[in-house]
Amino acid sequence: MPEQQNIEYKQSWRDEYLKWICGFANAQGGKIFIGIDDKGMVTGVPDYKKLMEDIPNKSVNHLGLVIDVNLHEEAGKRYIEIVVPQSHIPISYQGNFHYRSGSTKQELKGISLQNWLLKKNGKRWEDLPVPGHSIDNLDEGAIKSFVAKAIAKDRIPAEAENDSIETLLENLNLLQNGQLTNASVLLFSKRPSVVSGSASFKIGRFG
Repeated sequence: MPEQQNIEYKQSWRDEYLKWICGFANAQGGKIFIGIDDKGMVTGVPDYKKLMEDIPNKSVNHLGLVIDVNLHEEAGKRYIEIVVPQSHIPISYQGNFHYRSGSTKQELKGISLQNWLLKKNGKRWEDLPVPGHSIDNLDEGAIKSFVAKAIAKDRIPAEAENDSIETLLENLNLLQNGQLTNASVLLFSKRPSVVSGSASFKIGRFG
């Protein structure tokens, strides 16, 4: 069986492969086989007894992650199967976050890391509140234009025309605990650059 999203082959163990364990845990989980080459052929590992003890200990000590380490044998050659569960919390190795994508391991950085951490914690960037930005900073004309067009397209009820701006934003999930969100600022603020100087919109029309 070739390497894939959830399977990785290594002929021998190196401590740097803790990054692969980290990557699997941060993605969908998976298995790492030690003592098998890239073609899926068993080559065996001579120090399997030591590895059976070292690998789970290093996973706990460096990643805080409990994994299953199983010993198998084929044609008199022993190989190790490392079963990595999917983690519901972010896992880092030496302060860096790794992620399994396809048959590769990637280190998450910058915006990719920020978005992934938010998603891992059940949040989205557009839903985050913007401190210090109030409804007074919004463009009332833009909001009224939006409401009129949304009503005309039957996207929101006609009664929304009489709602206050605060009520309208709450109904559209554009307020979090009374604070404007990144989405509401990008959509209606007079100064959308306060949340992002490089944000852009992509709009698709269907039908």
